[in-house]
Amino acid sequence: MCHYVRDIKQFGAPYGVCSSITESRHITAVKKPWRRSSRFEALGQMLLTNQRLDKLAAARADFEERGMLRPQYPTLPDKIISEDDAEEEEAIDSPRVEGSVVLARTRERSYPARPGELGNHIGVPQFTSLLQAYLRPPSPPPSSDEDDEIIPDDIDLDDIRNLAVFHSAIASFYSPSDPSGIRGMKRERIRCTPSWRKHGPRRDCALLVENEDIAGFKGMSAVRVRLLFSFTYQGTHHPCALVEWFKKVARRPDRQTGMWIVKPEMRNGSRLLTIEHLDSMLRAAHLIPVFGQREIPRDLRYIHSLDAFEAFHVNKYIDAHANEILF
Repeated sequence: MCHYVRDIKQFGAPYGVCSSITESRHITAVKKPWRRSSRFEALGQMLLTNQRLDKLAAARADFEERGMLRPQYPTLPDKIISEDDAEEEEAIDSPRVEGSVVLARTRERSYPARPGELGNHIGVPQFTSLLQAYLRPPSPPPSSDEDDEIIPDDIDLDDIRNLAVFHSAIASFYSPSDPSGIRGMKRERIRCTPSWRKHGPRRDCALLVENEDIAGFKGMSAVRVRLLFSFTYQGTHHPCALVEWFKKVARRPDRQTGMWIVKPEMRNGSRLLTIEHLDSMLRAAHLIPVFGQREIPRDLRYIHSLDAFEAFHVNKYIDAHANEILF
């Protein structure tokens, strides 16, 4: 019977065997109570949910036997999930689009409403310069027309209105190969928060489309999200992200792993930071460190992993959609 331990670890099922019966019990005892929990230290909540459901089922059986209730199957309430406790990813039934990213519904109230103060608050003093660079239109091609409009070099940030910060964004994309809705749509959440479940900051990575005409990861870049925010400038709404860039190490994926390798892009000794419109963001990205020969310190926390390693694999095996686009 010693093989039971190994099989249970490999297959995650009693005796190493997963059947329809064990799966149905797993849904009732684990999946549904998990969805009703707050997702933070959920084990105690799940056990309490199961205990209460057992008591309700016993009470219903007793009442039905006494003739106090008609025998019927109770209907489950609609799933109500707060924005911060939503699933990291889930199937959705919505019209097909190749990909879109929108900010969360609820803004965070603890951030300054002025660009300069916001930059100091998040530890990015050059935030105003980055914002001006984002708002500055691209340079037009040379022209001999003397009546061309002269574009000012400086952008007046006093014209910015409704500056708001968010701790997450929702990416929706077409992925029929993954568990998805009836139209093949899937949704995942990109998080950027200074405190995630009392364990330090969480700043997710994402894929940024640079050239739609180039297929695969050659037309994209990997970035780490430092801030999700929106503002209104001259009557136009701008949902944006402050991102740190990674650059490709080679022109093709690694031969051994089949994954692209990226490393932090530096400029003047610091990480390259820019502000990008959310329309250029496709979905979340999963980066795996390229491990060297030295042992990893035991006190290294996951929140420091993107700063502790020199290079990263862009994981194309995280789901079917990533495998289809990261070639």
